[in-house]
Amino acid sequence: MAFEGLTGRLQDAFSGLRKKGKVTEADVKDVMREVRLALLEADVNYKVVRNFVKTVREKSLGEEVLGSLNGGQQVVKIVNDELTELMGGEQEKIIFADPGQGPTIYMMTGLQGAGKTTTAGKLANYLRKHENKKPMMVAADIYRPAAIDQLETLGRDLDIPVFSMGDQVSPVEIAEKGIQQAKDENRDVVIIDTAGRLHIDENLMNELEDVKAAVNPHEIFLVVDAMTGQDAVNVADSFNDRLSITSVILTKLDGDTRGGAALSIRSVTNKPIKFTGTGEKLEALEPFYPDRMANRILGMGDILTLIERAQQEVDEERAEEMAAKMRENRYDFNDFIEQMDQMTNMGPMEDILKMIPGMSNVPGMADFQMDPKDIAHMKAIVLSMTPEERENPDILSQKRRRRIAKGSARDIAEVNRMIKQFKQSKEMMSKMSKGNMGGMPGLDKLMGGGVKGKLGKMALNGMSKKNNKKKKKKKIRRKK
Repeated sequence: MAFEGLTGRLQDAFSGLRKKGKVTEADVKDVMREVRLALLEADVNYKVVRNFVKTVREKSLGEEVLGSLNGGQQVVKIVNDELTELMGGEQEKIIFADPGQGPTIYMMTGLQGAGKTTTAGKLANYLRKHENKKPMMVAADIYRPAAIDQLETLGRDLDIPVFSMGDQVSPVEIAEKGIQQAKDENRDVVIIDTAGRLHIDENLMNELEDVKAAVNPHEIFLVVDAMTGQDAVNVADSFNDRLSITSVILTKLDGDTRGGAALSIRSVTNKPIKFTGTGEKLEALEPFYPDRMANRILGMGDILTLIERAQQEVDEERAEEMAAKMRENRYDFNDFIEQMDQMTNMGPMEDILKMIPGMSNVPGMADFQMDPKDIAHMKAIVLSMTPEERENPDILSQKRRRRIAKGSARDIAEVNRMIKQFKQSKEMMSKMSKGNMGGMPGLDKLMGGGVKGKLGKMALNGMSKKNNKKKKKKKIRRKK
């Protein structure tokens, strides 16, 4: 996930400062040096880093901070506030046409390989699901091989119409006729997928300027690959100079990226980031909230985004039923499978756990990972059980377990370990549903019930797995 390296460096920089009461000018100077290095390593634009560090240092050296009994916490708050401001301050909403003024027109621009065409499909899907719009996509990329086919495939998958005229017609004509088709079909949003290039060139920019002049879009989105770091900022600056882009969409923010683009683009171009791509699925497009992203970067979690994801994937009535089953100790393997599927839809387990406030400080959390293959293996084991065995885990004798191991093509030791983990998770979730967090203060309210409660309970399934691996390693060391 993006920002992992930056988050770790910043947490290390602030760990000693948080424990202090009063902080000195020397303390602030040392921390700012570490912050500067952390941002530069994250590939943040050096001018942005220089201005950021200067602002934070000046505010941190004020009398209110140096004379305070909790100066360390105040410095962290200043960094959080300035990170939020650096990325735009407040969330900026997507622009729509005024009622009765025809369809809203969006123009997608960017370099080849940034995920522009896929993002057009994600945006159409988002607008239909969350804004109650009726979008149409227009295939105006006539140069990249199979670009039109890709957009038409996305349209079929999403059941959203795609207007195309092949690759022998000018993009301007395609865009104009696509908008007319949208009007005829009473579509209220038109998303025009324009051509990308491997690099910025004059012909590309001239063509994009022609399309812009012909259709007068309400938004010109620049789709930027977050993994390109400072290069993404240079691309954004060049496109902005010629097209006056209105907004940025960052893709691949779920990848192994240092996050420099997200922290630099707004400051350099003065254009807001409005969406981020967080996965390969067509649902993996999220509005960008600067304050939430700042919290994530500083390891403070992002509970609001987490709840929103849960609400999309989890039926609240079913979640309440599950919470009741946990309280009454009736949770079984059928529920276990259902929860694993829902968690998989929400994203990688390690990313979900890090969104819970305080979880980044749990020992071992930084290294916690769950291989998707492990989830597939667990599902195979459960699906090899009879309906009776899934509903009554206590009847799983060794004879039954050997049959399950054979049916799922897994080792008997793995089957035994998974059943043991299930029972441990069941006990843990029973305690959590009753508000007993056992040394994890503050999380009991989060895990208590409803959608939030379900979220926490599902998360702890993965935690128990990690803990068991640690115990197993300790036993091996003792034997040696």
